[in-house]
Formats: sequence, structure tokens, C-alpha cells
Amino acid sequence: MTANTISSLELCAGGGGQALGLEQAGFGHEGLAEIEQKYCDTLSLNRPGWKVFAKDLREFIEHDAAAFKGIELLTGGLPCPPFSIAGKQFGHRDERNLFPAALDLVDITRPQAVMIENVRGILGAVFEDYRQQLKNRFEKLGYRVKWHLLNASDFGVPQLRPRVIIAALRQDISYHFTWPVGTGRNPPTVGESLYDFIKQRGWRRARAWRAGANKIAPTIVGGSLKHGGPDLGPTRAKLAWASLGVNGKSIADNPPARDFVGMPRLTVPMVARLQGFPDDWKFSGRKTVAYRQVGNAFPPQVARAVAEQIHHCLSVRRSFRGEEFAE
Repeated sequence: MTANTISSLELCAGGGGQALGLEQAGFGHEGLAEIEQKYCDTLSLNRPGWKVFAKDLREFIEHDAAAFKGIELLTGGLPCPPFSIAGKQFGHRDERNLFPAALDLVDITRPQAVMIENVRGILGAVFEDYRQQLKNRFEKLGYRVKWHLLNASDFGVPQLRPRVIIAALRQDISYHFTWPVGTGRNPPTVGESLYDFIKQRGWRRARAWRAGANKIAPTIVGGSLKHGGPDLGPTRAKLAWASLGVNGKSIADNPPARDFVGMPRLTVPMVARLQGFPDDWKFSGRKTVAYRQVGNAFPPQVARAVAEQIHHCLSVRRSFRGEEFAE
């Protein structure tokens, strides 16, 4: 990492969507923590130079966190099931809730900024008290906290994917932060996005399929480690996919053959493109594991847009301190 690169530490890094977006925004990853070994393999496969910790977050805090004291940005996509409207919404009572651990890490490392991604459900009335608890702790640590709902389609991702971003910045830089507003352009449709994939094996109906798949995708669902396999979500999601001419009951190994009849299934690379990953980003593991990495990812374009705003704040701080930095 060069001297003028702004440093970051990422938690629950998954298959790398947020990490990739931060890299594009000008951050240099000093460390990425992720409990799933196959996900760690994906990160190392695509970026051999990244320092990846294949550890539970609590274990990482106990053994490794102190080395990252003074990191400029702490970021992560914390587990969504505790707050998802598709689940039981146990929130802070869910064993998968890692907000307390993340705040412990904030206390240890004292970054200048924190960026956390989660599902829209966390903004629900049922979690109002818990959000206030989180806000209180952030403020006690010296941060101003902002919550915002962003939709991936506003940033060019061909998918309806609302996500909540929590941005917590030190008091002296928080006033420089504003939320990104999107591209102002409509994203491509599913047909436009995937036509080159769909026609790879010469499928006769590829052009007609493209014309019918004339909307953006519904939210891609990755499933949890305990539930969900390589399919495109629950019944409602499958119906939405069917309206676009896609069989959402499973994930295919290959695009449709020349004489295929019916609704095609998507492959992992197709879903990855709809999630905003570049085509050269490779996923470790067999189909189910690879698809889960894609489906649970934070689209890089959205991560980049928010990270660029935080990058600006941190760059301003550096300039006030007389340090060299790169926009």
C-alpha cells in the first residue's frame, strides 16, 4: 500500500463485493476478516496481496485487532438475518448479531470513519430502540452516526436491491460527509445485461428472451449457511423471475443449449454480473457456495459510491494535518 492510500479494515468480507468497491474508491485494505474459508479463498484468489484473516469476528478481536489501532476506515457487511423481514427479526437477541462485536472493534481501533451495510429491515419500528442504543454507543466513542437507505439500481446495478448504510464519522470530519445520489440514469434490464451470456451456446430464442426480460432483476437472495440453496429465492421472488423469463428454481451450470425449450436458468457468472461484479472476479467453491457468496454480496458500485464520499472526508482531514494524499 502506498503512503498516500487511505487505509481500511473490513469485517465479514464475504465474497468481496464491498472490498472491491472500496478498492475502486481509493482505499487500501490492510486486513479483511471472514469466517468462511471458501470466501477467504475467493478474496485471495482475486487479490493475492490482501491480508485475509479466516476467523470468527470475536476471535479476530481477541487476537488481531490491536494491530489495527489507528486504521482510517473500519467497514463491513454484518450478518443480515437478525434484521431481515424474511426472517424472525430477533435483532439483538439473535446469536448472529455482530453489532456489539463490531462496536468493540471500533473501540479498540478508533478509526476515523466506520461504514456498515445491512438490510432494510433494520430501519423497522421494531428496532427503533436498538438503533438508538447503537447511536448512543457510537456517540460515546466520539462519532456522529448517519443512517441511509440506498437502492443498487440508482447506481447502475440491474437489480432492485435496497440496502441500509450506517456511516459513523469522527466529529471533526462528519460535517464534510454527504450521501451519494446515484447516476441519474436507468440501469440496464436483465435482458440487456445477460444477452451475451444467454446466447453463448447458440440458443435460438436468445433474442426473443432478451426482449421479454425487459426489467431489472428482483433482489438476489443468497440464503444463509443454515437455510437456502442455489436458487433465486422464495416463492414471490421466483414468480418475479418467471415474469422475466427466468426459471428461478435452481442455478444452471451452463447457458441454454441451441435447441433449449422453456425458461432458462441463470449461472453463477450471470448472477454475479447482476450483482455488479466484474466478469473477471472468480468465486471459490462449488455452485452452492459460489452462489451464496454472490447472493449475499454488497454490490461494488454502491460500496464505491459511499466509500468515495468517506474518502473525501478523510482526505480533507489529511490535508488539514499537512499530509500528502491523492484524490
